[in-house]
Amino acid sequence: MAKAKDFAVRKQLLDRRSRLEQALEEVSDDTQVQHLIEEVDAALERVANGTYGVCESCRGGIDSDRLIADPLVRFCLDCLTPEQQRALQEDLDLANQIQTALLPEKSLQADGWEAAYHYEGAGPVSGDYCDLLIADGDLYFIVGDVSGKGVAASMLMAHLHATFRALVSLDLPLDQIVERASRTFCESTLPTHFATLVCGKAGDTGGVDVCNAGHNPPLLVQGSKMVNIEATGLPLGMFCEERFSVSQVRMNPGDTILLYTDGLSEAVNGSGREYGTKRLCEIVRQNCLLAPKEVISACLKDVNAFLSGTPRTDDLTIMAIRRLDHGD
Repeated sequence: MAKAKDFAVRKQLLDRRSRLEQALEEVSDDTQVQHLIEEVDAALERVANGTYGVCESCRGGIDSDRLIADPLVRFCLDCLTPEQQRALQEDLDLANQIQTALLPEKSLQADGWEAAYHYEGAGPVSGDYCDLLIADGDLYFIVGDVSGKGVAASMLMAHLHATFRALVSLDLPLDQIVERASRTFCESTLPTHFATLVCGKAGDTGGVDVCNAGHNPPLLVQGSKMVNIEATGLPLGMFCEERFSVSQVRMNPGDTILLYTDGLSEAVNGSGREYGTKRLCEIVRQNCLLAPKEVISACLKDVNAFLSGTPRTDDLTIMAIRRLDHGD
């Protein structure tokens, strides 16, 4: 695995060097470009001698998420100068602003559907992916979780957001949308990167297509019955030619589907106990007749009571979608 990772990092650095060499031919003042090429060469040398990812000051390890975001990093967070720490905080603030701008409206109604979500990062930026959009009269809903944390994960989340938005506009079948997104993600990221994800398409007749790429099973509540919509494929980015299938369900007025990331089901309290899907299912069952935002509020209230002040350690996303009566 280490050799495969080194190979991927080396390839990424060589690609960057190639682009810089092209830029060198086009700019009049090449001082900055030449400096960047020298930094890439130094990083390649660190990969070759086995010191890539080792802080040049304290010889400790550099956080892998920082290396993903910037493969030229040479120092760990503890060894940054005050000026570098301020610059890093400014980058985090900007990343937070960009990520917030990518989120959809908090709730929407369209063609017999009502949807809402809650999105909460464990830190300044999040690796969770959440989107709601309407295209050609259909409601598309997506909840996902990118591997890793911090700025690197948020960059991958933004990459997925742009990819899916572009593919949805092409009016492709849902399985093809997810397959193309997975191929793009696989070809443009390191082999260690992947994303679990649920992508759904709800039509005006009540039919819902759901593609689950290795994510937590969405909960479909239909009256007294609750069904898990299991995975229909591996996480995105595992294999470039992965094929996905679609589960088809029909939702009647009053039926609700709930999607979530593991920041909810795997939340751990001060006693070391996990919140778990069993407790989540019971809360959803008790509140399934409420509006989506109220179902989400009930889930948040219960998990916060369970945590009893214990800080969250993972990003948290919850989305609820309800089929409306014609009179609603």
